[in-house]
Amino acid sequence: MTATLIDGKAFAATIRARVTQEVARVKAAGITPGLAVVLVGKDPASAVYVRNKGKQTVEVGMESFEHKLPADTPEADLLDLIAKLNADPAVHGILCQLPVPDHIDAEKVLAAIDPAKDVDGFHISNVGLLATGQKAMVPCTPLGCLMMLRDHHGSLSGLEAVVVGRSNIVGKPMAQLLLGDSCTVTVAHSRTRDIEAVVKRADIVVAAVGRPEMVTGDWLKPGATVIDVGINRIDAPEKGADKTRLVGDCHFDSCAEVAGAITPVPGGVGPMTIACLLANTLTACCRAHGLAEPEGLTA
Repeated sequence: MTATLIDGKAFAATIRARVTQEVARVKAAGITPGLAVVLVGKDPASAVYVRNKGKQTVEVGMESFEHKLPADTPEADLLDLIAKLNADPAVHGILCQLPVPDHIDAEKVLAAIDPAKDVDGFHISNVGLLATGQKAMVPCTPLGCLMMLRDHHGSLSGLEAVVVGRSNIVGKPMAQLLLGDSCTVTVAHSRTRDIEAVVKRADIVVAAVGRPEMVTGDWLKPGATVIDVGINRIDAPEKGADKTRLVGDCHFDSCAEVAGAITPVPGGVGPMTIACLLANTLTACCRAHGLAEPEGLTA
């Protein structure tokens, strides 16, 4: 391996330490930032994620409000709960864990959250603000990627970036953030012609397509920075029958031989997502109370 390893776990710890400092400042003014997380049903992965969010929220000094609802909760009841959280001055951030059960319209739920408390950055108002370069709540995963890129490169101005994937959650907002930092940005996807050649132009590659080990080292420009957002579970027969392992959207070993820097999976982008959720909740609290926003924790 020749690439520098971008340690998301360590970077996330520094973000949480900054958030803890800033939360203490806000609490000295008599305000405690509060994050409400809503989980509908018992999806195992979602349950683990919500538990980790709650634990880290408390660790940085914030209030954690968890609402765990049965899978058969009517959509109207969920919308009523969100309306109450919107009106609750102790709650500065609201997150409804996705996916929700099939009988609930996820888009309707996301649209019901007060944009000022939308710490996931999924409300259409925040999407529009981000797209037009205005102050917005920014989706956590792209925000974490941007923070790591800024930390590694300093200025991103003039660099050529390729985002592989066009999802509303990662690909599109990631492209907007990179444009905001004056990169030249291409979004590649399943219909992109000669995608290998497109990726090979890039100084920065953000892989967020959801296909295990799709990007290989021969796709990369030597010295490129690779941010691997993918989390895919694949069979691992070398570990024994029915064993699996986590891999990214990039083939790590071959990419690490060509890249200048790369995030691992696990331990790269993943830890940054919750850290940025906490940062967004702090930011939402500061905006709600007219306090100075902490530097370096927003886009």
